[in-house]
Amino acid sequence: MLGGTERLLWLLLLSLLLPPPSAWGHGGQARPREGTEEAGSARAWLAFQGLRERLRAAGALSRRYWALFSCRVWPEGCGEDEEASARPPAPPLPGWSLALLGQQYLDILSTWSCSFWDCCDRGDCKIINNFTGLKADLRVRLHGQHLARELVLTAVRDYLEKPRPDKALALSFHGWSGTGKNFVARMLAENLYQDGLRSDCVKVFISTLHFPHPKNVDLYEEELTDKIRKTQEHCRQTLFILDEAEKLHPGLLEALRPHLERQAPNNHRAESKRTIFLFLSNLGGNIINEVVLNLLKAGQSREEVRMEHLESRLQAEIVASTDSGFGHSRLVKENLIDLFIPFLPLEFRHVRLCARDAFLSQDLLYTEEALDEMARMMVYVPKEEQLFSSQGCKSISQRISYVLPEG
Repeated sequence: MLGGTERLLWLLLLSLLLPPPSAWGHGGQARPREGTEEAGSARAWLAFQGLRERLRAAGALSRRYWALFSCRVWPEGCGEDEEASARPPAPPLPGWSLALLGQQYLDILSTWSCSFWDCCDRGDCKIINNFTGLKADLRVRLHGQHLARELVLTAVRDYLEKPRPDKALALSFHGWSGTGKNFVARMLAENLYQDGLRSDCVKVFISTLHFPHPKNVDLYEEELTDKIRKTQEHCRQTLFILDEAEKLHPGLLEALRPHLERQAPNNHRAESKRTIFLFLSNLGGNIINEVVLNLLKAGQSREEVRMEHLESRLQAEIVASTDSGFGHSRLVKENLIDLFIPFLPLEFRHVRLCARDAFLSQDLLYTEEALDEMARMMVYVPKEEQLFSSQGCKSISQRISYVLPEG
């Protein structure tokens, strides 16, 4: 890593990217007025004050931001103090949201620095596997999905910590639209790879977009297997996301089978390649909702819903489906899918939290009344109970304009 002089230089560069003191709402010292005979001195004084304030702010940057920046530019030095880097920093000055602005300036600085130095010549060195960040994201940003939160974190962490896994990890996400399946897939990409979904090691396939015409299935099979092979050659750790998995042609599901089968151990290789497949599907959503509804009616709380209540019925529903070939594929019949993860239907309180997050993501102020109004815009089912949002949190951010005051 860096010595004291080099670290001071980088902190100085960080300070130059911080907002000017006026944006912080910090008064500072009294400043000479411009327009007097001392205008030149005033400008010099302003420059000196601005530099001093920026240096003061730079000195207040927490170890978390230095650790994050170091990991982006010098990945080989990561992981020295994970617990310290995971703690959220306190704002150095009143009125400045460091968590948001710090991330923005971190992105700017790391991109700028890598334009001068060769920080990474391939996708591999941008693998970060930030399990602390993944755990925090699942806990704070994902609402109403205690089962998915536990299962995803445990499965992914255990798999990636294996020295020599003998097969790819295959996770199948099931539930209604808007319950968080794509959201969790994106969280995984963001916490496993520095570039998130833009990483060369992450590939996303949407059935109706990438494989729309059944008559071209032979071409699609070749393209899919070629993309998987080339990505695995390029990266020691890969992530493949297959959205609308229930609409995948049986030929494509069969083409995926060799990539999910167990492989003979390679003793000549120090470390095995790792591959994660995520299948995202609405399949099984109705049975998940039915089970949850019955448990709630029986007096159990939502948080008491466990996998024992859902696992067998969800898998039976997937296999029995006549609208999709997914449950009839050899991926399912030969137990090549490691986990079927249910995403529970979202209730009014969860939609309110999604609305709050939508306001915060756009740096907008909100009221409790505004959150209620946005949540009430969704349609709730069943007709009698009206417990579950039929769209989950989907498109909630697009509804903000309806509750903002005019002008």
